[in-house]
Amino acid sequence: MLESANKVIKDMEDKILDENLNFKNSENIIKKLTKSDIKVGVDLGTSNIVITVLDKENRPIACALKSARVVKDGIVVDYIGAVNIVKELKERVEKKLNLELNYAATAIPPGIIKGNVKVIKNVVEASGFQVTNVIDEPEAAAKVLNTKNGAVVDIGGGTTGISVLEDGKVVFSADEPTGGTHLTLVTAGNFNISFENAEKYKLDPNNYNMVFPLVTPVIEKMADIVLRSINGFYVECIYLVGGTCCLKGLESVFQKYTSIKSIKPYNPLLVTPIGIAISNI
Repeated sequence: MLESANKVIKDMEDKILDENLNFKNSENIIKKLTKSDIKVGVDLGTSNIVITVLDKENRPIACALKSARVVKDGIVVDYIGAVNIVKELKERVEKKLNLELNYAATAIPPGIIKGNVKVIKNVVEASGFQVTNVIDEPEAAAKVLNTKNGAVVDIGGGTTGISVLEDGKVVFSADEPTGGTHLTLVTAGNFNISFENAEKYKLDPNNYNMVFPLVTPVIEKMADIVLRSINGFYVECIYLVGGTCCLKGLESVFQKYTSIKSIKPYNPLLVTPIGIAISNI
């Protein structure tokens, strides 16, 4: 069902740059590009900032990302820090591609106030980009999934964004301040450790059997938020994207709680950033 999307996501994953400007898959070869050949997306997330670059046919060229705590619940809380990280990632990609990145699209959680939208746009522009488009995060994800019907749910570090699509059009959007941060807080409280240590503990695959039962009630709360949000709409499938959805088994909790088919693509973290670049018009 998601074969095409998964292929693109895996291709982008191979093109993630490390600090030494090496691709994750070192076999990737960069062809000579011009500014008119590329489309760029900037995703300011609660837990990660991501820059993605596609060609005109929406094929992945490069990706740079960095963990960050400069955005909270869709609101920029450290403006200078956010600008510096976007600049750093932009320079990293530019050096690798030997090409200046001038234009980019960016994204917002659904329903945030206009003032916060302006701040997010200002961060991207202060980093050296001209913003061509600002899109809702779940709507961006839908472009990658190539779905025209259903609910796209983007669970990031701080928020859960929901968009209901009917015949390719977004008919409803909502955003709730619940995300991966809340899973970390539950983990921190249970083990009486700091937030930073809890985040590392949560992400360590060796601790999965300890963490998953702890955070399942929070995942059920997210599922309940989605179920209430889509009430009154005909939804046959829930598509789960965003970094928090990388947690193994999250889709099973959603499906059991909502009684609606719930699926997630390969590496949900990269879906929305790729969709943002696709929307760079």
